Amino acid sequence: MRIGTGYDVHRLVEGRPLIVGGVDIPFMKGLDGHSDADVLTHAIIDALLGAAALGDIGKRFPDSDASLRGVSSMVLLSRVGGMIRGNSFEISNIDATIIAQQPRMSPHIDDMRRNIGAALGIDAGRVSVKATTEEGLGFTGIGLGIAAQAVCLLTSVSSGLKAE
Repeated sequence: MRIGTGYDVHRLVEGRPLIVGGVDIPFMKGLDGHSDADVLTHAIIDALLGAAALGDIGKRFPDSDASLRGVSSMVLLSRVGGMIRGNSFEISNIDATIIAQQPRMSPHIDDMRRNIGAALGIDAGRVSVKATTEEGLGFTGIGLGIAAQAVCLLTSVSSGLKAE
């Protein structure tokens, strides 16, 4: 078994869509980044890559790669799912938390779980997504950005890990 953790944060800015967990959430601001800046999906990607000892999102999908500008993080997550399977691991579960004062995430969580499960080829029942605020404290609490944390458990489906 392998456990991985991930964390990501992006600044909220005007003029960008707000994409979280592959869901386009109606809001006056969106997350700034090279890709679609899906903070939840990025935290999950880092958790998965970390558990499999395959580096991190910056190593696998650098922001210096012009072909990744504006890319959907669901595409990146799907690629990571392939890397996980290619290294003889199965995703047992993912548990993630979105940290945002606003907008309210709860109406979108079921769609996020379905999107993440579909991108990884796993049942949405293996994906937990929660949301919390920081009660007006810190950069997320005053609405400057959104953060996400994730943890995952991978199980080996064979005896060996392939080299990178």
